[in-house]
Amino acid sequence: KELALKEKIPVYSPANIKKDYQEIIDKKPDIIITCAYGQIIPKELIEYPRLGCINIHASLLPKYRGGAPIHHAILNDEKETGITIMYMDEGMDSGDIISKQSIKIEEADNLECLSNKLSLLGRDMIIKELPLIINHKNNREQQNPVLVTYAPIIKREHEKIDFNKTARQIYNLVRALSPEPLAYFIVDNIDYKVVDCNIVESKGKIGKIINVDKDSFTIMASDKGIRITKIKPKGKNIMKVNDFFNGYNKNNFINKEVR
Repeated sequence: KELALKEKIPVYSPANIKKDYQEIIDKKPDIIITCAYGQIIPKELIEYPRLGCINIHASLLPKYRGGAPIHHAILNDEKETGITIMYMDEGMDSGDIISKQSIKIEEADNLECLSNKLSLLGRDMIIKELPLIINHKNNREQQNPVLVTYAPIIKREHEKIDFNKTARQIYNLVRALSPEPLAYFIVDNIDYKVVDCNIVESKGKIGKIINVDKDSFTIMASDKGIRITKIKPKGKNIMKVNDFFNGYNKNNFINKEVR
């Protein structure tokens, strides 16, 4: 958008595309391409461009239709994800597939870095596919309805860490919500968002802070410990636990119950 405005290319950002699409039709587009748009394109707009409406979706469809496919791929501990170039229809990410390509999800990938990798992959794929689409030489394949899964938008209630879950599940939640909106827990009625953590072998009561040192503190999950090294206390900036303990007596954290 910034580049388009700089080059004096008109940019329209309808708040409700189902109602405010006439301005786009008036431009007589040959093709419409969307990516992470977040709204269902109305039938009138889908049927207008002679080359169709194309979507760049950040999953290997028909897996993870919906608004948060990258989040859910990490949450579910997937080993790979990818980009699907597809035709739009009136459903949610249910149109015919033009092409798709996978990439590995690395152990250290969080929402931000995986999104960045997928954005570059999507760029390269649409550049490759666009001439084929224009010349009517692209592939077109219906999605298998038996393989459909969904990736609904993450809500506030999904951000709270449940320490009854395994350490791996909690680690994946932290990765899937970093750097925004961040997973959180509560100690002494104060929210603490987790920015960085790792899994450690530990024993103790589930949901209790079982270890504190100058650089971290560890909370017991159902099977192992979650060692937290970077946090965002409510109303404060992101900080290393070491810096947090400079202004907070770390001994007050040990043995605290977390909720």
